[in-house]
Amino acid sequence: MQIINNPKRSDWSEILKRPTQTVDDIEAKVIKIFNEVNLNGDEAIKKYTLQFDGIDLKSNEVTTNEIDFAIAHVSDELKNAIKAAKQNIEVFHEAQKTTKVSVETAKGVICWQEKRPIEKIGLYIPGGTAPLFSTVLMLAIPAQIAGCKEIVLCSPPNKQGAIAPEILYAAQLCGVTKIFKVGGIQAIASLTFGTDTIPKVYKIFGPGNQFVTVAKQLATKYGVAIDMPAGPSELLVVADEKANASYIASDLLSQAEHGTDSQVILVSTSHHLIKEVSEQVEKQLQVLPRKAIAEKSISNSKLIYIENDALSLQLINEYGPEHFIICTENEDFYINGVANAGSVFIGDYTPESAGDYASGTNHTLPTNGFSKAYSGVNLDSFLKSMTFQKISKEGLKNIGKTIELMAEAEGLQAHKNAVSIRLKDLK
Repeated sequence: MQIINNPKRSDWSEILKRPTQTVDDIEAKVIKIFNEVNLNGDEAIKKYTLQFDGIDLKSNEVTTNEIDFAIAHVSDELKNAIKAAKQNIEVFHEAQKTTKVSVETAKGVICWQEKRPIEKIGLYIPGGTAPLFSTVLMLAIPAQIAGCKEIVLCSPPNKQGAIAPEILYAAQLCGVTKIFKVGGIQAIASLTFGTDTIPKVYKIFGPGNQFVTVAKQLATKYGVAIDMPAGPSELLVVADEKANASYIASDLLSQAEHGTDSQVILVSTSHHLIKEVSEQVEKQLQVLPRKAIAEKSISNSKLIYIENDALSLQLINEYGPEHFIICTENEDFYINGVANAGSVFIGDYTPESAGDYASGTNHTLPTNGFSKAYSGVNLDSFLKSMTFQKISKEGLKNIGKTIELMAEAEGLQAHKNAVSIRLKDLK
């Protein structure tokens, strides 16, 4: 990991660059595949599944027999762990329910807001080197709580033409209605346009590589909403001289092993801690099964010395990390001061992996600095807020003149007339 000492503020943007390609680098490929899927549907899906996943599938849809087979091949121990995580995630997301908001804004004018589920949603679950069955829980559970009618899941098949048993087990446990063996850009395109077998949805959720991220952004051009531009994973840790170097190193490596384009950063006011963490990272890296992936990610990562907490906080907010761990004595300073982060983890015994799996918070979070404007996935992500109003005769008399004056000032005579015709009858 690169060690950087007291960087100038003018250098922060360069230092904090993510190791990702620009949209321009990959957009052409995404557009090409989108156009083919839009034109040729399942035929294009079949073509790209063979090209990218190396398998020629007769059917994309997962059958009940395949789900039954998967359930039988997940150990009871893991099933119990998944159920325990499911319960915590349910508890946290159930608590996010809100009641109807109703108010009389003026005498005789009643306005209220209610939330309704998005009817059709698509979940993208990465497969690849680490099938993320935990992401099924994070997306399908709040979708089910929200009351979404159709929950369609896409995940890439392995070389045997199957989806990981753990993904299928979690999907059936959490109420997914349809599952398809399709990944990458073509999965997002199929959910965007629909094919003869894969339904079109109203909103797409789920993380993925840079190609999936750009594909989701392109989907919005065709009237499909997305949760956020969630790309390669990232973590920033802030720590002082009292922090445990081995714990910090383990947290950094836990994100580094996600993928070669992941990024992890340590910000510290202690030279000694930075040295210790650097040594611990090298030591712990050697025994990781995914060493090659983590090693590449670590090469993109930084250990940054900043001379005081105030400057550290400014740098952290400039970066806007997906995951933010606070391991300092004055943790309240960072808790109260952080403005841009997807999810925050506080103290020596709150590893980021707790949020990834079982504490209850959602792990689908904004990356690449999008935490400055986006929230992580939550119950409201699967709901729409609808407003209602009912105005009595008295109410229209109370606000009618206001409406007439404003409409006339904007030159919208028909708007004014819609009120005037009613007021005339009420005289």
